[in-house]
Amino acid sequence: LLSFVAAACSKGAANQPPDPSTNAPPPPVVDLDKAKTVFTQRCVPCHGATGNGDGPASAQLTPKPRNYTDKVWQASVDDAYIEKIIKLGGAGVGKSPAMPNNPDLPPEVITGLKDVVRGFNQK
Repeated sequence: LLSFVAAACSKGAANQPPDPSTNAPPPPVVDLDKAKTVFTQRCVPCHGATGNGDGPASAQLTPKPRNYTDKVWQASVDDAYIEKIIKLGGAGVGKSPAMPNNPDLPPEVITGLKDVVRGFNQK
């Protein structure tokens, strides 16, 4: 009798749909502390500490650096695009070649930088 019950229970489990939480990819790893440091070193000179595109080097640039606080722009781009432009630079996505590429950054820092850029949308 016990083997019959065990067999019945295992068959019922086999007919259940898979639990989506077990098939979901793990969330991306993020190094937000390193990303904030990189943002300060590499991005603030042009984009500014507040993300308004008004860093000290921006006065010499045409076109002006992106204003990350622009809610219309934030809504118009997806996360993958932001990560792509961080990695490839402006020229890599058909934008200003003044924005350098960052091929040395690991994925967890690029994801963190994307989160920093998205954070300006909250202000």
